Formats: sequence, C-alpha cells, structure tokens
Amino acid sequence: MATREPLLPPIPPSMPLVPPQRRFSRWFGRTLLRLGGWRVVGTIPDLSKLVLIAAPHSSNWDGIWGMAAKMALGVDVRVLGKDTLFWWPLSIVLHRLGVIPLDRSNPQGVVEQAIELIRSSPKLWFALAPEGTRKPVREWKSGFLKIAHGAGVPVLMAYFHYPERIIGIGPLFHTSGDAKADMVAVREWYRPWMGRNRGTV
Repeated sequence: MATREPLLPPIPPSMPLVPPQRRFSRWFGRTLLRLGGWRVVGTIPDLSKLVLIAAPHSSNWDGIWGMAAKMALGVDVRVLGKDTLFWWPLSIVLHRLGVIPLDRSNPQGVVEQAIELIRSSPKLWFALAPEGTRKPVREWKSGFLKIAHGAGVPVLMAYFHYPERIIGIGPLFHTSGDAKADMVAVREWYRPWMGRNRGTV
C-alpha cells in the first residue's frame, strides 16, 4: 500500500552523507517514496568513493524518484550540471541538490574533470545516467566506465523497476580496462529491469 513506510537499507558509516541537521530533507524524501508506493532495496556498500549509475532512464519521473531516494537515505550523491545553470537563486537549489557546475571552457573534458573531482575528494559518490537520454538508445555512453577506471573506483549499479516500484541497489562492478567487454557485462546485468516506458534495449 502507498501508505506504508518505504523500506530503506541501512547506511554504512564510511559513505558521504548530507549534514545531519537536514532532517526535513530525509522526511520529505521518505514521504515522497511512501506516497508513490516505492521502496529502496539492496545493500549499500561501505565505500567512501565510487561512480553510481542508474537505469533504465526512460522518464522524467526517474529524476523525481531518484532524488526522493537520495534525500530519504541522506546520501550525498553528486552530479555534474552545466555551469550556465548556476545563476542566482537557482544556484542555491542546485548546490543543495548536489549538482556541481561543469566548466565547458575547461580544456579538460567531462571525463577528466570528473576523474579529478573524485581523486581530490575524501568522500564522493558521483552519479550519472549511462544512457545519457530518456529515449531508447542502442549504445550506452562509456563515460562512466572511463571515469571509474581513471579514478580507481568501482561502479555501483542501481536500477528502476517500475512494475514493482523498486529502486534497487545492485552489486559493485570493477572495471577491467576493456571498456567494450565491461559494457557488455553491465548491459547484461541490467536486462531484467523495466523503466516507466521501456527496459534497457
């Protein structure tokens, strides 16, 4: 029933967390999940740094439920956003949501900026959607594999499964350096999960 408290896995001490005083954010996230009938399942790894991916990404609702889970758990997950979006007062909201400005004029590319960000941070969970769009795509973007391998951190595979309203936390994936083979393995693991409008094609 949508009125039940959402199931949330326990949080290990080493992972990056939002400041404890943000009790309203955690309450708000739990409330959204409860009203939507969603639950979060799986085991959260006891790691301070990793790359987090989530799929299938087939609807704008994914961002809402994903953000609700992030707030409910109190996890400090960061994503990159266009630096042109950081104008006042929107910049205040974006920073609170964990969005980091991406400097497109930087001679380093997105992958290099993300690698440096993870390496220089004592604790950082860096998140991105491997499909890169809500539309069906034949090929996923390999940036998440390059970032994880370059930063020397594993990939945490998370998923949306709309038929059962589950946000799942899957296993850690350790890159091999062979991006093509790694992508095949990751895509195969995501095969069972169904998004709002499709699965992972």
